[in-house]
Amino acid sequence: MSTLRDIAKYLNISTATVSRALNDKPGVSDEVRQQVLRAASEMNYVPNVAAQGLVNASTSTRTVGFVCVDHGMPISSDPFYLHVMRGAEQELARRGYFLIVSTVNASSLTNAADLQILKEKRVDGLILAGPYFSQRFILAVCAAGMPLVLVDNAVEKTPVDCVMASDEQAACEAVSHLLEHGHQKIVAISGPKDWASNRARAAGYRRAMDEANLPARVFHQPATTSDTGYAAMQEVFQQAPDVTAIFAINDAMAFGVMRAAKEHGRSIPEDLALVGFDDVELSAHLTPPLTTMRVPKQQLGILAGRRLVDILQKHEGEAPVISMAAVKLIVRNSCGCKGDPA
Repeated sequence: MSTLRDIAKYLNISTATVSRALNDKPGVSDEVRQQVLRAASEMNYVPNVAAQGLVNASTSTRTVGFVCVDHGMPISSDPFYLHVMRGAEQELARRGYFLIVSTVNASSLTNAADLQILKEKRVDGLILAGPYFSQRFILAVCAAGMPLVLVDNAVEKTPVDCVMASDEQAACEAVSHLLEHGHQKIVAISGPKDWASNRARAAGYRRAMDEANLPARVFHQPATTSDTGYAAMQEVFQQAPDVTAIFAINDAMAFGVMRAAKEHGRSIPEDLALVGFDDVELSAHLTPPLTTMRVPKQQLGILAGRRLVDILQKHEGEAPVISMAAVKLIVRNSCGCKGDPA
């Protein structure tokens, strides 16, 4: 295992130059940076994090917290945020940072000061993943001086760094696909109105329906789970029994739609076309396989990790950035197409 001094001696450059290259700092030419990175790999260099901690104890831990809400299952079983976390971890490791994963109960989100990871001052910054963090909570974290990036969430009026999918445009594309099948009586089922991704996806649904001069109707639920999708579909059958197509705000709600449709004797896609959103692993293995919008979940994490490190290394002075990842329509069978189930 080599040290900074070993690499500097091998390349006949200063240890300061080696340090700048390995920590992605300016002041190093691209050629020298590549030489340092190549030598570090060949010489099995491992940064002395303990020593860095002693030098920078008052300013940096080189650790980032990834915080998400506990829904009664470990993040290793989460079909969405597990992939976001892996992307963040991959990017942070590339930039010389460690990742701590912390799950919190929804009931503890009323006061940011109660967040254990903040109390212990174990991290330089936070990635808050999911729409469950309220705007008040997010702004309280900002007021505490903690750098943060949101994933799948946004603050409506105050600029805060966030990473989102192209939700509105993608939802418009999903509904347009149903319109191309000849459907006119299309409803959307959604979660809370105050969740940023829900707002954007519902807006995309409405845009597609408005452009087709058709009435739009959104059925809201307090969460976006299979059970709330099932409950929303019960409302749809009562209030819009002539519906022929459903746009579900996420795949979990689409699963509930399928269960309710089966109970009501409505076959998918023959009697009821269905499109979801997210493309979690289970979606390809349903009967019929679910047509859905594929969110690049790991890429969201990569973008969040990259942005947070940029904030940490540049400190202050830059305006917050909203990063957006493109979403892709995955055509399977639930919409009526003879799609590719892969």
